[in-house]
Amino acid sequence: MSVAAGDPLAAIAARAAADKKHIVLSEGDDPRVQDAARIAVEQGLADVTILGPTEVQAAIATGVQVLNPDSSPHHDAFVARLVKLRGHKGMTEAKAAEAVRDPLIFAALMVEAGLADGTVSGCVRTTSDVVRAALQVIGKAKTAPLVSSFFLMTLAADHPAGPRGMVFSDCGLVIDPSAEELAGIAQQAAGSAEALLGETARVAMLSFSTMGSAKHAAVTKVTDALALARAAAPELAIDGELQFDAAFVPSVAARKAEGSAVAGAANVFVFPNLDAGNIGYKIAQRIGGATAIGPVLQGLAKPANDLSRGATARDIVDIIAVTAVQAQALD
Repeated sequence: MSVAAGDPLAAIAARAAADKKHIVLSEGDDPRVQDAARIAVEQGLADVTILGPTEVQAAIATGVQVLNPDSSPHHDAFVARLVKLRGHKGMTEAKAAEAVRDPLIFAALMVEAGLADGTVSGCVRTTSDVVRAALQVIGKAKTAPLVSSFFLMTLAADHPAGPRGMVFSDCGLVIDPSAEELAGIAQQAAGSAEALLGETARVAMLSFSTMGSAKHAAVTKVTDALALARAAAPELAIDGELQFDAAFVPSVAARKAEGSAVAGAANVFVFPNLDAGNIGYKIAQRIGGATAIGPVLQGLAKPANDLSRGATARDIVDIIAVTAVQAQALD
């Protein structure tokens, strides 16, 4: 049965539980992180380590490992590894010894070293901090054209459009992508959708124009990106340029984009820039009632994901499951 026929988050949680991965949470001092770690372990979603002082253990259930970067047995090995990774950027042993005490860096080093399968941060630290640590330590996947992000958007059973999962990209990282970058984001978002939703990606390249209804350099960027994505991945179901209603609503698609195999049935929505993406996902969340999980990073060598600083414990549990499924896709 297609995931879209039920609860996408429940389906992702079931997949995470079926092949448990080890996820490290860097902000172990935060009560939301402690609650999420306990819930994730109780639900069997992942093996979880949180970083923080050892007294944190008293606040959470047994089964959650607590590791203190200040006294970790991995300290010396991590210092040496960070010098090797960042020595060309001026990273000295003294600087590395200080840096590995930063839980963000320590968590990323755990993932890079294979001591954890993925990491989640960001309910305390900023997105720029989280992304910087991931890029500097874990790095971009060798085959990835860039590192970008997406939000996993889900609609509840009582939504007029029915229960379904969607990927919105890029809503959190790349500010003004070129046509080449936009094509790369589209391909990455399609891969993310297929890994998480378990269904074939149908990618809509969004614009304020549908199929030539307007002429502007901004529209040309989207159509150029579409051509590049089609050339790079001819098997991909992708179309554009499409206004959101033409991409999402079958009856509108029939009028505005007749004959398109994507219009009215898209599950991946690629926004032309960060203004549109960030505004779009927040409208869908706050007015449309969609659940927004992310920003989830794509294009890294191994999973490292961000959170909103307003995240709840439930949000953290959900992204633990998403991160675990991302890690499964790398097996």
